[in-house]
Amino acid sequence: MKKTIITVIGKDTVGIIAKVCTYLAGNNVNILDISQTIIQDYFNMMMIADINASAKDFDVLSTELRAIGEEIGVKIKMQHEDIFNTMHRI
Repeated sequence: MKKTIITVIGKDTVGIIAKVCTYLAGNNVNILDISQTIIQDYFNMMMIADINASAKDFDVLSTELRAIGEEIGVKIKMQHEDIFNTMHRI
C-alpha cells in the first residue's frame, strides 16, 4: 500500500471537502482517514490516503491537487507517508 498524507489549509469556503474528495475518488485514491477542523474562519484538513489503485503517479496527483487548491483558494500539499513521518519525528 502506498500511503500519502494530504493537507489542505486556507480560508474556509463552501465546497472545499467536496472538490478535493471528488478529485480523489475520480482518480481511485482511497481515503483511509480524514480529520478536518475550522478555527475561526480557517479551514484545516488532513487525510491519509492510499494511492495504490490510481493510474496516476504521485507527482501527477500532487501537481493536480496543488492546482485545485489554487483554484479554490487553499494550499494543498501531498507527501509520501515515510517522508512525513521522518519530518515529524520527535
